[in-house]
Amino acid sequence: MYVTTTDGAQLFYKDWGTGRPVVLSHGWPLNSDSWEAQALFLAANGYRVIAHDRRGHGRSTQTWDGNDMDTYADDLATLLDTLDVREATLVGFSTGGGEVARYIGRHGTGRVAQAVLVSAVPPFMLRTADNPDGVPISVFDAIRKGSRADRSQTYKDLAAGPFFGGGASQGVQDAFWLQSMASGHRNAYECIAAFSATDFRDDLAKFDVPTLVIHGDADQVVPFDVGGKRSAALIKDAELLVYSHAPHGLTDTHKEQLGHDLLAFLKEYTG
Repeated sequence: MYVTTTDGAQLFYKDWGTGRPVVLSHGWPLNSDSWEAQALFLAANGYRVIAHDRRGHGRSTQTWDGNDMDTYADDLATLLDTLDVREATLVGFSTGGGEVARYIGRHGTGRVAQAVLVSAVPPFMLRTADNPDGVPISVFDAIRKGSRADRSQTYKDLAAGPFFGGGASQGVQDAFWLQSMASGHRNAYECIAAFSATDFRDDLAKFDVPTLVIHGDADQVVPFDVGGKRSAALIKDAELLVYSHAPHGLTDTHKEQLGHDLLAFLKEYTG
């Protein structure tokens, strides 16, 4: 199924199950298939699960422009408005966490009951003068260089190394590569800047719904001290769950634990 954005892009989405809605935003450079374990589990437990492919990723339109967090957030708003989603729990993994944060920053929480950030890029990844503990730009420049030179091998190296921390089967790594290669080359390349150089600190200050932050303390992509720890401190009354020895891609390596923690958080909502 598809919705159409204001600039004519077609956004693919899945809509599984019935019940209160859970909306899943995926990471870079993946698509909604990366949420399969959680989508199946939550839909089987009485929730309506909606997961879309970000523009330029998966089955959505590979637009030339719009590969930035403001546009991603506005696309998410189009999806929620078109489907008239209400009392939703927004769940963002990695780059998707940035999408959720910027959505709340730009569009508020009128349609949102809860928020979850999983291995998420907020509040601000890039090391700058006012963010001295961030990740050096050389790290992201290396990803850009690899993407230009041989993005297929770059994705394989990420899956075999820092993304899953050596804790994923060959099949899971192959799925990561397959989804990554389905993204548009320009879209994935420009998204590196979107997830690394976007400052979400002001967005997090606007969170006014119950929020759960989940992060692995062995995350080599978004280090815990840069991501989850700081986001939980900036979001009022946020709950922080730290997965011991968990890598970035814990949606696969810790899928059962994540599913049960999401379900427990969803059940906390009383309306």
